[in-house]
Amino acid sequence: MKNILLATVTLITLASPAFAQTATTSASTTSAPAVVTVPPSTVKMPVVASTSIFATIPTGEDLSSNLIGLDVYNGANVKIGTIKDIAMNAGRVHAYIIGVGGFLGMGDHYVAVTPASITISYGQSDKKWHATMNTDAAALKAAPEYKYAT
Repeated sequence: MKNILLATVTLITLASPAFAQTATTSASTTSAPAVVTVPPSTVKMPVVASTSIFATIPTGEDLSSNLIGLDVYNGANVKIGTIKDIAMNAGRVHAYIIGVGGFLGMGDHYVAVTPASITISYGQSDKKWHATMNTDAAALKAAPEYKYAT
C-alpha cells in the first residue's frame, strides 16, 4: 500500500505544474527540474541607443518599391522596357535589370544597365516616377541577356 501511495504522490508531483518561487535542492532521487523565478529588478537588459539601429527616412526618399515595375521610356516618349530588379553591390546600385520585349511578363529579355545610363526622376506635376534612357527597344533586345542564377 505504501508503494502505491508513494508512486501516486510522485506521479502527481511530476505531472503538475511547478509553482516554486526560488530554486530548491534536495537529495531525493527524483529528477524533476527545479524552477527558478528571477525577480525583474535583477534582470539587466542592454540599453541600445535608438539612433544606433533605427533610421529616419526623409519624406520623398527614393525607395526600390518606387522603381521596380517602373516603365522605361526613350527620348521620344516610347516605352522601351520595365525595371524588373535592382542589383546592389556594397550597398550601392550596381545595375538596373530591364525587361524588354515581353508580353504580360512572359518572354522578357533581361538586360543589366548601369545606373548612369538611366535617368530616374519624380515629376512634381503628375506625382509619378519616370525613367528614361537614350536608346531604343531594338538596342536593348540586341544587348547581352542577363540571366538570373538558379
